[in-house]
Amino acid sequence: MNPERLRAALRGASDPSWLDDALRAVTADPRTITRFFPAAGRRCGRAALAEAPGWTADEAARALLLTALPADEVAGQVDLLYRHGDAAEKRAVLKALPLLPVGAAGVPLLHDAIRTNDTRLVAAALGRYARHLDASMWRQAVLKCVFMGVPLAAVDALDERADGELATMLAGLADERAAAGRDMPADVIDLLTRLRAIQEA
Repeated sequence: MNPERLRAALRGASDPSWLDDALRAVTADPRTITRFFPAAGRRCGRAALAEAPGWTADEAARALLLTALPADEVAGQVDLLYRHGDAAEKRAVLKALPLLPVGAAGVPLLHDAIRTNDTRLVAAALGRYARHLDASMWRQAVLKCVFMGVPLAAVDALDERADGELATMLAGLADERAAAGRDMPADVIDLLTRLRAIQEA
């Protein structure tokens, strides 16, 4: 997803004059984002966007506000807005990270989100920006998805990054659940099957 697609998806789903004014204000004075960012839910609504699957109107508007920041202001504002935001604002920051010139500076925010028990925050943390997570943390995050019931479809580049160590971890969890009379989710069984096929090839 890119900013142009998000802007197009918001047409008719938000208050266009408010968003235009907000974007101009943030471009002129980055500090004003702390006023506009929380207001996006009220002014743009929280409806799912048909033309931007996986995004809501407030998330898209907040992501666009972040892209309006000068490059040297982005990392600091992203950290501030995440740390002081509610759950919806935190999700918007996490989902916007791949669109922003922050390099690996947003990784601590992923770590924070993965530590929570909010399934939507964990899912948002495992989007495209999660490529910045090291292999160990990424595996632990995938395992947490399984524990929390977060569908593995939320994990970006799952088949590319899944490896033998993740297969071993998932197989151990599957054995534990079987011993307790509990099933593993179908998407996890499918992933294990694919990984074992690769290992046996």
